[in-house]
Parts: sequence; C-alpha cells; structure tokens
Amino acid sequence: MDMKEQIQIGDRWYIAATEARVDESQHTLKSGDTFALFDRFGDVRTWGSGEQGIYHEDTRFLSQWELTINNARPMFLGANVKERNNLLVVEMMNPDLPGHDGLPLPKGEVHIFRAKLLLNGACYEHLRLTHYGDRTARLKLQLRFGGDFADLFEVRGAVRKVHGEQGEAQVTAAEVDFPYFGLDGQTRTCRIAFTPTPDTIDSRVATFDLTVQPHEECHLYASVFCDVGDGRRQQQMHYDTAYAINSGTMARHQACALKVRSSNPLVDHWFSRSGADLAMLTTELPTGPFPYAGVPWYSTTFGRDSLITAREMLWADPRMARGVLAHLAATQATAEEPAHDAEPGKILHEARKCEMARTGEVPFQRYYGTVDATPLFVALAGAYYRRTGDLEFLREIWPHVTAALNWIDQYGDRDGDGFVEYGRRSLDGLAQQGWKDSHDSIFHADGRMAEAPIALCEVQGYVYEAQLEAADLAVALGEPDRALSLRERAARLQENFQRAFWCEDLGMYAIALDRHKQPCRIAASNAGHALWSGIASAEHAERIARRFEGADFETGWGIRTVASGQARYNPMAYHNGSVWPHDNAIIAAGLARYGLVEGALRVLDGMYEASLHFDEHRLPELFCGFPRREGDGPTLYPVACSPQAWSAAAVFSLFHSCLGMDVDAVNCRIVFKAPRLPRSVDWLEVRGLQLAGGSVDLMLKRYDRSVGVEVLAKSGHVDVSVQV
Repeated sequence: MDMKEQIQIGDRWYIAATEARVDESQHTLKSGDTFALFDRFGDVRTWGSGEQGIYHEDTRFLSQWELTINNARPMFLGANVKERNNLLVVEMMNPDLPGHDGLPLPKGEVHIFRAKLLLNGACYEHLRLTHYGDRTARLKLQLRFGGDFADLFEVRGAVRKVHGEQGEAQVTAAEVDFPYFGLDGQTRTCRIAFTPTPDTIDSRVATFDLTVQPHEECHLYASVFCDVGDGRRQQQMHYDTAYAINSGTMARHQACALKVRSSNPLVDHWFSRSGADLAMLTTELPTGPFPYAGVPWYSTTFGRDSLITAREMLWADPRMARGVLAHLAATQATAEEPAHDAEPGKILHEARKCEMARTGEVPFQRYYGTVDATPLFVALAGAYYRRTGDLEFLREIWPHVTAALNWIDQYGDRDGDGFVEYGRRSLDGLAQQGWKDSHDSIFHADGRMAEAPIALCEVQGYVYEAQLEAADLAVALGEPDRALSLRERAARLQENFQRAFWCEDLGMYAIALDRHKQPCRIAASNAGHALWSGIASAEHAERIARRFEGADFETGWGIRTVASGQARYNPMAYHNGSVWPHDNAIIAAGLARYGLVEGALRVLDGMYEASLHFDEHRLPELFCGFPRREGDGPTLYPVACSPQAWSAAAVFSLFHSCLGMDVDAVNCRIVFKAPRLPRSVDWLEVRGLQLAGGSVDLMLKRYDRSVGVEVLAKSGHVDVSVQV
C-alpha cells in the first residue's frame, strides 16, 4: 500500500501533503479557467512537491518547463507578479560559463528578462537577453518541456487505476503538440509554439543557438496553448498582442473599481494585494463575474465560498454578488440525484470539468453536498437588494429564492424538528457538509465523531437570517402574507435555537446537534457565525465575545477554529485548531453587530499583523493556530490555498464591520453606527463608492473613541450620517 492509498483510508478527499514545498517563493497566475504554478525562476520542475504546472479546467496540461543557458540554470535576480496576477516577470543573469573561444563568460554579463502572461487558456512567454560584456557571446538556450495531463484530483493525492491514452507528440519546425485521449471521450492537447524557429526541436526540448554581440538584445517567444476538443485550436497570437488585450481588460476593471487609501502604506498594500487577488480569482462567466474559491486546489465555482466572498465584498463591489447569485440560480438543483447529493432547490457546492469528474470517478462534476449554501444564497439575495435596490434582478431570481426556501423546509429539515440537518446521500460525497468539511471536524466532548444527520450551529443562524431577508424581499415584491409567515418562523427558530444549542458550561453554543439531538459540546468558532447571522441572544453574544478573548481561542494572530484543550484540538489541523481569515472576518462582523466593536477591532488588528508576515500581504486560506511568540510570525499551513477568495475579501469585511457601515440603496443612505478605526490607521479615504445611481467619496478620521466622517464628493441623492 503506497502513501496515497494510506492517506485515503482516513478521508478520500484529503489533500495529500507528503512533503513540504521545496520553494516557498512559488508564483501563482490565473486567468479564467486556467491557472499556473511556477517556481521563482518561472520554471515548472518535475521534482519537489510535484504541484507546479499549467492547469486548464482542472487538468494539468504542462508538467515541465525548464530554461537553461549553456546547460546551466540562470542565476536568479528577482521576480514580481504584476497586473491582475496573470503576469509574472523574472530577472536572471548568466552564471560563470565556458566561452566559445576557450575563455570563460563571466557571470552577470548577460541579463535574462522573462515575462509570462496567462490569458484565455494560454501562456505567452517573452524572453529577452541583453549582453553587457565586451566580447561576442555564443549561447545555447534550451527549453525542456512535457505534459502529463494529470487530473487535479491526482495531483491532490487521489489514486487512479486506469488512465486515458497519451498520443505521440507531433513535432514541426516551430511547434510541438502533445495529445491526450481521455476516458471521458475528450481530447486534450498541450500545444507549444516558438518564435523564431528553434535551431533544433524534438518532443522534449527546443534549442536556440544564439550569437549575441556586445550591447545587443535578443528576443525569443514561446506560447503554451491548452486546447480541449477534437480539432479545436486556440487562436495563436504574438506576446505583444496578448499583452495589449490584457492591459485593456485591466484598464476597464480599474475604471469601475472602488479605491481605498489610508494613512498606513502597509494597510494600503493589504487592500491592494487583496483587491488584485480577487480580480485574479474572479472569472467572467456568461452569468457575470464569479470568484473562484482558491488556487491551486479550488480554482472553480464553489457555492459557499463565492456566497461568503460576495457578502464580504458587497459594500465595495455589489457586481460580484449579482454574478454569484445569477450563476448559482442557473445551476440550482431541480431534481433528486443522490449520487450528487442534489435535491430540488438546493444550491451548488462545487463544479469540475476534469476527466475524473466527467467519468464519475469523483462526484464533483456538479455536486450539491453542502448544507449551508442554500440559506446563504437566500440571505445574499436580500442583502444584495438592500445594497443596490435592483428590483428587476430580484424579480428574475425570486423563483430560485423561493425554491431554496422550499428546500430548507422539505429537505433541509429532515425530521421536522425545525432545524436544518445534513447527511450525505452519495457514497462518495463529503461526510461533513458545513464549511468545516474535513472528515473529523464535528465531534463530541469526549472525541467521538458525531453521527449524521447533523444540525450545525452556524447553519441554523444562516437559515434564520435567510428567512428574515426573504421576508423583506417578499414585502418588496408585494407578498406581505409570505413575509409575515417567514418572520414568524424565524422567531420560532431563534427561540428553539437558544434552548437546544446553548451550553452554559461552555459559555457558548454547541458546535452541532447529532442524530440523537445531543449537543456536541465543543468550544468552536462556529458560535461566532451565530453572532454574524443575528440568531444569538444579546446576553449570549456578550458571553461568547468574552470566550473569544481567552487564550484558548485567541492566538495573537486571530481566533482558532477550535479552542485549545478541546478534544481533537490540534493547531496544525485543517479545521480543529487552525486560524482562518474568513472565519475571523465573520466573527468580527458578528461582534460588531451586537455593538462589541472592541472585540472586532482586536480581530482586525490580529489579521493585519498576521498579513505583514505573509508574502505580498496575502492572507492564505488558513494558518496554524500556535500562540504568538515574540519575534516570530504565524506558522504556515503546508497545503493552504494562496490566494483564496474569502481570505482576500476579509480585509474589506473587517474594516466594514469596525466602521459599522450600512450601505442602503433602497433608502438612498449610508449610515455609520458607532464607527471605529484600528490603531494602525489614522485616516481612511474611500473613493468611488457606488450607490443608487450616484457615487460618494468619503474621508474617515480616527479619534480616541470615535471616527469623524467627511463627504469629499457626492453625486446623486445619497444621505450620509453617523450614529454614535
């Protein structure tokens, strides 16, 4: 039994981490359904953690891409990811090399500029060599390449017994095509083209014999195309053309983007990096912009992740919420399909286009095994309407909202006790179907795993909020009787929730109820989501806030998913003691909702200080939950996605919560309720906040216990006020 097979005994969908990443300076690019992982040189190497490559629709097309000069690797100078995170620029120089006349070519005489642009299923590369020496340099530049067409689930650790057939490489003077004939009947081709024509080329390497004069430049271009389908070939274009198209797209994005600036350049960089990551992860689908969950493992549509990301970003960019709602409405389940955990009205969890999904080897081609996406969908619909006043779009998706509400009643509440539970129907589906979806995340105080059906703490809150939001939507659409019924049901749910979930000895809500309606008495961050949704009582909210301040929860960088001292606590576990930025953003929003702004500020401070220790201020999917140590930063989690959409959006949510900002287009107003700024920010400027057909520019200044709000510019009829 090999290592991967042993891992899968514990959890089939576990992401295998058999070794640490060799090069932590790995660079990530993404464009649409294509993403790439390169090392710091811009190469794809076949050794190490084995995850590097160019991926398209969850399949790795390019698995090797290595540049050498005179059979040696260039010396690294620096690298930077630019634009919308789909352009990588690497600078290198030659090492000491033997020269053509028997004299060595000293290191640093040839500068190597390397730019790699990902665009529309292709990677365009520009190599520029500049010779700064005083003698002619004769160089042999080689690019070694290969494609393995590994399914993303294989790269993650899944074992396949049978594969498709990799065809013989087709080699011409300036192009190599690698075809793969999948078990799903799909032909996938990795096509590599070079300009100018290489001096020699075969199925593994292209060689350029270069003679470069002093102070001369030499330009080479290589393109990698990910073609899907028989006879389907993407349009080939020059690097400069691809660059111009990308620049135009970026300019259009920046023209309509909210701009945030502060007194602290490090906070500005956090906002800037997060905004760029969200732009990269957001894919333009036929239904509108949709944030893919994260790279590398979750670069696809995820219901829960996109809904929470859109909610975090709603005040700043409601277009994302519209795109998410439209796509999830279009993919909403309409029939019972147990193999995919689908039921009428249920909202999508995950969709994949890879071979293993298309053949049914994994159930994720279109998979619905999540209990929380459906109420989150309804709640986002209500929040989006309040933020935009977009009644026309609301009418379009109202049948999908009502179908989701029907799912909550008919399928979500399996036993009629008023709580929404989950239990998988698919043999290969996820065992745990909340946001903490690792197999060992829901358990009792003695460590026993909870038996399904399981009613999660946070899901009851999501349902409560969904019912209240849907009631407001019903009023807007002229259905007052439905609104009254929804509000009455929400009130009953809140009352029953307090009785069934509150654990006096824990000072917080149980993480879940098991199939016997016994509470899982675990102190976990899930209770913070009950604050976010508003289902918690005010008294309980204050108790929970005090718990989160304790050393068993608070690491100094953020709040743990599970408090130390609890059964199964492990600061290195995926869900049982780690720190998740989006989880902390939700907790902070919940604290602020109940007027506990000091607690929200502590969370913001911790996330900000953690961001300083990650490359480019990029908060990863999660990090380990070890307590803060003097002089050390947070401890990385080895296979965390970075960037991750809901982590990138966390900074927008955290500041929104601490400012107590309510952007209400229905009533044409922006209200700040007891606003506060963290000690790291003296002032915050927000420009281009769109509302009700107009826009507002604001200056927010921090004082000891308050924030002053100044309107710098305004168009349209928007009222701005502060409630102390």
